[in-house]
Amino acid sequence: MALVVICGQPCSGKSKAALCLVEALKESESKHVRVIDEACFHLDRNQSYANMPSEKNLRGVLRSEVDRSVSKDSIIIVDSLNNIKGYRYELWCLARASGIRYCVVYCDVEETHCRKWNEERREKGEANYDDSIFEDLVRRFEKPDRRNRWDSPLFELWPYRDQDAMEKSSAAILDAVSYLTKMVDSKTRDVKILQPTIATQTSRFSNANSLYELDKATQEVANAIAEAQSHALGGPLNGISVGKDLPKINISRSVGLPELRRMRRTFIKLTGQTSLSGPAPTSDADSAKRMFIDYLNRELGSC
Repeated sequence: MALVVICGQPCSGKSKAALCLVEALKESESKHVRVIDEACFHLDRNQSYANMPSEKNLRGVLRSEVDRSVSKDSIIIVDSLNNIKGYRYELWCLARASGIRYCVVYCDVEETHCRKWNEERREKGEANYDDSIFEDLVRRFEKPDRRNRWDSPLFELWPYRDQDAMEKSSAAILDAVSYLTKMVDSKTRDVKILQPTIATQTSRFSNANSLYELDKATQEVANAIAEAQSHALGGPLNGISVGKDLPKINISRSVGLPELRRMRRTFIKLTGQTSLSGPAPTSDADSAKRMFIDYLNRELGSC
């Protein structure tokens, strides 16, 4: 039904905002609401953000759980820093692959106030961030921008300036609830339900041979990208060829193997959906490669 990404600096009130949103959604008779956060996996925040490998592992754990949980029958709220725009984009892609609504709730609090709240938590013996980790997270925070599709629609809360911001009856919370629960028909213009980009263009690869060819072809494209990146030392990849008469791979940023594997799975999942109209695509290897390259160029060419 929907994916909600809670975003903000450390100690900016994100968990309280998530709780208010849950309460407001349940009052609106949205029964299937779930919060995914570090506490679900008993992860310590300081250990999780102690270094880049630990942080990447944390994001991977949360993302995998989101991937397993998103559906058209529930509202999933991701309560974490979600401080990297590339990571928010990955979550947006999961929502689009599932054909559901998506929004970001941003707790906009100045660094000085976040730092103060972190110290107050420490004095009370509550969960808090070590000073060095806190400063590092503050420095690397990438503020959401509603002009980005993966940050839109954006509902902003100002917990420090507005005492009522963290109430389930606050304007931003009510606006988010309305967006997430509003009935959609042909005349609705203010609610956007994401659609898989190729689900209506392809039909099911119905036999075992086609599935084998699809898996093999996409793996060859992924291998070509990995090989090119090993020589490019990061940065954009332009003009990678994987075969005669096939489009070139042109992506604007480096892509890690975990993300590339996820995109392969998403592509295969979408390609396996039955088309509502139109002829079935050719299931040979070159056609599968062409489709996958077009998909990657579209997804990664503008990021």
